[in-house]
Amino acid sequence: MITLQCKLTFEDEKDKQGLLDLMRKFLSCYRYAYNKLLEGHKRKELKKHLQKVFNLNSRYCDDAIFKAQSLINSCFERGQNPKKVIFAGRKLFERLKKKHINGEQRKKLKQKWEERRKGCLYSRGDKNKKGNLNTRIILEKEGLKLRINTGERNWIKANIKRTVNRENDKWTQFIARLIEAEKTGAYFPYSIEIRLINGNIYVFISFEEELPEEPIIRKEEGIIGIDINASPFHLALATIKVDGNLESYQKISLHKLLNKTKNQREYLSWQIAHQIVETAIIQNKAIAIERLEKIPKGKRADGNKKLRKRLQQWIYKGILEKIKVIAKREGVEVVEVRPEYTSVIGMLKYAPQHNIDKDTAGAYVIARRALGYKEEIPKNYEKLLQDEDFMEYAIRKLEEEKQKTKEKLQKEKNKYKQRPLKRRIKQLNKDIKLLQSLSSKLQTQESVNRWKEQMRDWQYASYKLWQVAKVALTIPVLGKSLNRDLSPLKPILMVGDWDRVVKGLVPVAWDRSYGVDKYRQLGIYPHLKKAEYKYPSPKCESSFLHFGLPG
Repeated sequence: MITLQCKLTFEDEKDKQGLLDLMRKFLSCYRYAYNKLLEGHKRKELKKHLQKVFNLNSRYCDDAIFKAQSLINSCFERGQNPKKVIFAGRKLFERLKKKHINGEQRKKLKQKWEERRKGCLYSRGDKNKKGNLNTRIILEKEGLKLRINTGERNWIKANIKRTVNRENDKWTQFIARLIEAEKTGAYFPYSIEIRLINGNIYVFISFEEELPEEPIIRKEEGIIGIDINASPFHLALATIKVDGNLESYQKISLHKLLNKTKNQREYLSWQIAHQIVETAIIQNKAIAIERLEKIPKGKRADGNKKLRKRLQQWIYKGILEKIKVIAKREGVEVVEVRPEYTSVIGMLKYAPQHNIDKDTAGAYVIARRALGYKEEIPKNYEKLLQDEDFMEYAIRKLEEEKQKTKEKLQKEKNKYKQRPLKRRIKQLNKDIKLLQSLSSKLQTQESVNRWKEQMRDWQYASYKLWQVAKVALTIPVLGKSLNRDLSPLKPILMVGDWDRVVKGLVPVAWDRSYGVDKYRQLGIYPHLKKAEYKYPSPKCESSFLHFGLPG
């Protein structure tokens, strides 16, 4: 949907006054219809009643009902009470209530209030009525005019004024379509909304843009995955080939969106969306995005003031919608994928493998998912999760982290700063229970699984396997739940060698399969004694002996 703004001028002052009276009656009808809809009245009955009360024709009354119903639906979608709506705006109403505002400032606010309450007329388009019945754009020798139906077979004509400042202005395309429709009779619908703003009358023309039916650039040529992160605040783009391999990646900073007004953020978002689509056209690649429904934006006193501020100004969903609009216009295919575990898979699997950050890795997973690739958990991670000694070590590390958090909670006197600590303890309890439940499954099947083969009941938590891997690897191995440096995971991912990654490990026996081939290739055969526990108690860490390899 494209909306174009134009200014209306009148040759006769009576025509202007007649339009202002019509706008006042329409808004009164709109507010009346809104209240009647809340009371439960049906559209057909209400439509006839409105014609008698406000002396408006059937289409104007129907448009008022449509506009009122749209506002009610919008309130329900945003979780607001439709009975508390203030027409003309709550902010403006609250400002007018303040007694200290007076003089010229109050006069301007009052004028704005009256214009919003009395200065609007809306008419929906209709393909079968030459585009629009009540408010129709006509081409005359004197220029472009808007013919407005005021009722009782009376019409007002207003001059449409708009300057064209750029070559690809949508206004020229709209006029060309109007001329073509007059010649061929193939009319298209356009909606008209007339508004009174600062004493001037403007018309807003909305119509559907002509778009290609099928995309020209498809995912068969490759695809660009898009992921966003709030800290650091940027978009990550990962370009992949058809075979699923990473081709290139880049980042687009979003810091210029911070501390801007709503209109400024909207304008900058369109620029970012254009930049992304232009990149896709240059690389001849489709675009993959996440199918997001609701994005949590934090709560007051959650302990993350800076992050919450960014999330409140986060218009990620709006950027995605703009990307879809521009991509459809340019003939670029956009594929939406499920967002589940994209960040976790990217962080654990592809970030250490390709030496990229977790945001780019998340975009890589989104792109691969759009091409239909399934992400299986790596075999070395799977072996790690089946190792009882490591699971005991991971659980103990989580319990240590829980104890440290409890000590911080006891020292913290501020009740607002206590809340994030309490949430962290709650999350650590869930993580410990998750690993304990998996560990208990491993122990019960040890007798029938002596040779460390794939267990029949391993699918016990298959849908949570990536979540289990995240819990077992982040705090126990990386030391943090959210770590930007993921390089320590590479030895575990590639060769299954976590002995030198985890701190405080004693040597393991040579007959263990992990890390054997690496030493054999070097021609080194270290004589190591088998330890009773691979991951000892932290109390004994100071007394460990680190064995060197003989030359």
